[in-house]
Amino acid sequence: MPPPADIVKVAIEWPGAFPKLMEIDQVSACVCVWSLANHDQFALQHADSSNFYITEKNRNEIKNGAILRLTTSPAQNAQQLHERIQSSSMDAKLEALKDLANYSRDVTFAQEFINLDVSCLSSEVPPIWDMLSFTLTAFVELMDHGIVSWDTFSVAFIKKIASYVNKFASDISILQRSLAILESMVLNSHDLYQKVAQEITIGQLIPHLQGTDQEIQTYTIAVINALFLKAPDDKRQVSCWVLYIYTSEMANILAQKQLRSIILTHVIRAQRAINNEMAHQLYVLQVLTFNLLEDRMMTKMDPQDQAQRDIIFELRRIAFDAESEPNNSSGSIEKRKSMYTRDYKKLGFINHVNPAMDFTQTPPGMLALDNMLYFAKHHQDAYIRIVLENSSREDKHECPFGRSSIELTKMLCEILKVGELPSETCNDFHPMFFTHDRSFEEFFCICIQLLNKTWKEMRATSEDFNKVMQVVKEQIMRALTTKPSSLDQFKSKLQNLSYTEILKIRQSERMNQEDFQSRPILELKEKIQPEILELIKQQRLNRLVEGTCFRKLNSRRRQDKFWYCRLSPNHKVLHYGDLEESPQGEVPHDSLQDKLPVADIKAVVTGKDCPHMKEKGALKQNKEVLELAFSILYDSSGQLNFIAPDKHEYCVWTDGLNALLGKDMLSDLTRNDLDTLLSMEIKLRLLDLENIQIPDAPPPIPKEPSNYDFVYDCN
Repeated sequence: MPPPADIVKVAIEWPGAFPKLMEIDQVSACVCVWSLANHDQFALQHADSSNFYITEKNRNEIKNGAILRLTTSPAQNAQQLHERIQSSSMDAKLEALKDLANYSRDVTFAQEFINLDVSCLSSEVPPIWDMLSFTLTAFVELMDHGIVSWDTFSVAFIKKIASYVNKFASDISILQRSLAILESMVLNSHDLYQKVAQEITIGQLIPHLQGTDQEIQTYTIAVINALFLKAPDDKRQVSCWVLYIYTSEMANILAQKQLRSIILTHVIRAQRAINNEMAHQLYVLQVLTFNLLEDRMMTKMDPQDQAQRDIIFELRRIAFDAESEPNNSSGSIEKRKSMYTRDYKKLGFINHVNPAMDFTQTPPGMLALDNMLYFAKHHQDAYIRIVLENSSREDKHECPFGRSSIELTKMLCEILKVGELPSETCNDFHPMFFTHDRSFEEFFCICIQLLNKTWKEMRATSEDFNKVMQVVKEQIMRALTTKPSSLDQFKSKLQNLSYTEILKIRQSERMNQEDFQSRPILELKEKIQPEILELIKQQRLNRLVEGTCFRKLNSRRRQDKFWYCRLSPNHKVLHYGDLEESPQGEVPHDSLQDKLPVADIKAVVTGKDCPHMKEKGALKQNKEVLELAFSILYDSSGQLNFIAPDKHEYCVWTDGLNALLGKDMLSDLTRNDLDTLLSMEIKLRLLDLENIQIPDAPPPIPKEPSNYDFVYDCN
């Protein structure tokens, strides 16, 4: 008869005694073995580096062969540590704080300690640097569990943490934890945001970006992003690369040029390799910076506003520089109106009489007019050339500058996702946007010249406007995927992506995707497809054998906590376990504490069907995280939850797990791989038939001959 499901065989340690191998389902059994009284004062915890307590919630995660430790209960441990922290001996206090920093990672212990008094960590400044480091570490770990509200802390505590950012700049551990606390304060409380913004400025944070420690740089940018993200809308300057930092007097205005140049010099260019967290923070800063444009993007032009109409008049003046412009009463009003209408038509506006009406659509709203004026003033020769070139063409062949600028601005906002909140998992930043004070406007100037060039290459007419815009978008997207390091490099990439080159790329991709559609080719595809699918399956399983490092996402604060999972070489067991840091290569099986037999897997679910997506509301609302989530369900209630680092790993793992369960691999990656490999195999097999027309149907079978006298008789 098999043992009950809640009984597991484990090794249990007890200080001063030999470990015992026993079947266990409750702590009282261990207490009886060593004849200990008051079993309610004891508890089991993992004997590995995590030291996490075993509770009713996580006891089903204990596996056969696990090593546990019998120790004092969380309540007893919390009480003892609380008393040791109050010790008059500095050495004893230091050891207590060191233990507290270690134990605080466990939510069970954290709950008991917080019930006693968490304020003891914030009430008194430890006089020793090491002591302060462990105190801040313990505080960060305790607060990260979300048990205590950040609003409970005083202004004095905020000032104390803010002072550490400047006072302990040379101590990496203290500075890192102080920055982490400030970030969490700003993100988790509006009231604390205002208080933190009064105590810390970007000017005080900038020196930390000029160091060489990438982790400190990452936390510093995270604090800047948090201050920026939580700033009230009316405190944000609607201009690219300018920030208003909220203070009581609204006096501290920082030009982002200094911050941008420091990030470019000391972070992007100085670091040999930018880790994922740094890339994410740079991506967030990029998104938040472009979101400053949202107000102008969603502001309609008032056709009656004379100041706004003067901007349009300035565009006309720069383009045509009419020396005969009447500034007095000479000339009739009708004559001037007729001249204005003619010039506005040459400028490419849809409404020739009142071009202000062209800017009433949002998006792009007034942002399009801002871009046009910037182009006219800062790239005047190119602006005049484009306008005069098009005004000299036939009406149907002119590229309308006004209409093109409006649609291009709208397209660029879509590409850069202006107005959208940063994704929790994306780290797709573009270094070139950190190289100029007015990067969006310069981006527009490059693209509007590209649009005019592509229009001429396509010999387009007014009916082809949408086709031209599609080609221009493809050119921009292809250039951005190369991650140019500067705007000049981006411009150079576009020069190589002419309309002719785009046609060649499209034709090549079309040939790869469509192949041949004749009946013999389709039958050949059908014949070799199972071989290709088996090849893809083996590749997916090999990737699972190599394993992947997964990040543990926290809804309150991003942390560098990782766990690793890999498939055994015989494809029968999944090995997994927590890691202290992201690994540089493969993690050996024997270093992963937990394992799950593949035979025990009942199902693989994805997206909103995952248990951890149903539990965490914040993550559930995040579309990007939802698309990367999948879970393994086993036994009656067991589950192993994943959030893939990217879409590629998500497809690899879901495909591999489905292959292990004998199910079809249905991911987009499998479809793409199947199409690519099928196309390659077909072309290889048809090399000998080059320039030979393959018939759509097999040739007819000829009639039987009247006799077989033509057959050679070997005898």
